[in-house]
Amino acid sequence: MEPSGTLAGLDILVVEDDNDTRFFITTVLEMDGAKVISVISADAARKVLSELQPDVLISDIGLPGEDGYTFIRKFRALKPKNGGRVPAIALTAYTDSEARIRALEGGFDTHVSKPIDPEELVEIVASLVACCNW
Repeated sequence: MEPSGTLAGLDILVVEDDNDTRFFITTVLEMDGAKVISVISADAARKVLSELQPDVLISDIGLPGEDGYTFIRKFRALKPKNGGRVPAIALTAYTDSEARIRALEGGFDTHVSKPIDPEELVEIVASLVACCNW
């Protein structure tokens, strides 16, 4: 994959409990110029969000403790200045239409199935930022 640099200057928060997946996503995004903070749980993500408002949130659904559906509902309840309007991507192995609908209804802006192609991931993040740049 040849980095396009379309993500240069973006701060992205990745919430993923699987080490290999978290490393893969972080590497792909950083290679394209993004600054990535990656954490393994919803609790850890909340700690980051208290100090940083990312440009994009990418979260797994199947997280330990609090799942991604609960996390995004709490995240969306935040005031916009506290990050409540940040574009969010559900990244999940749950690929059926029910999971997609539940993710979108819960507050995610888009739903992406794992495993994901690196170029597709960059394209999805870039288009989400372009269309949701409030």
